[in-house]
Amino acid sequence: MQNTETTLQLRLWTVEEYHRMAEAGIFGADERVELLEGKIIWMIAKGTAHRSAVSRTDRLLQNSLKNVALICVQDPVKLNERSEPEPDISVVKVDPLDYADHHPTPSEVYLIIEVADSSLKLDCETKAQAYSQAGIKDYWVLDVVNRQLHVFREPTPEGYKVKVVLAEDETITPLEFPDLQIVVLEMLPPVI
Repeated sequence: MQNTETTLQLRLWTVEEYHRMAEAGIFGADERVELLEGKIIWMIAKGTAHRSAVSRTDRLLQNSLKNVALICVQDPVKLNERSEPEPDISVVKVDPLDYADHHPTPSEVYLIIEVADSSLKLDCETKAQAYSQAGIKDYWVLDVVNRQLHVFREPTPEGYKVKVVLAEDETITPLEFPDLQIVVLEMLPPVI
């Protein structure tokens, strides 16, 4: 019997091609997309808990890391030639040009935080793999549904070696800022 199955070949995009598509107007003005591992991914709509957690975390980091690091909200980070996600929060090195000539790259990233309300699996698996392969040393996923913080550290090409889940009453310290103590609850939206 002859095998009639065919393997589908995917066309993976580069960051340069992705930028050209955006400049050509291929994506609608209201379409929220990002490039991950050569694939264009539609971002999940943000709920109120997501928006609240991003705002609270941004404020907390802005107040704590003033003049030490740049806090970016939903701005692109170029991981490699095929990935340019837009993490909810990225803490990056201060750049004299404020990144006018490029998006931050892994060597300029201190910390990436994704906020998950309906995207926990994507953030903890697919994005964690991409961030680990790019060498992002400190990656957090703030789970607003279960009120936990997933912490990923020690990146390898196969994935992060260290994965810890912290409860809302526990404290975390960013690797690059050992004097900063953050209670997970401070990043989460208030319980109504």
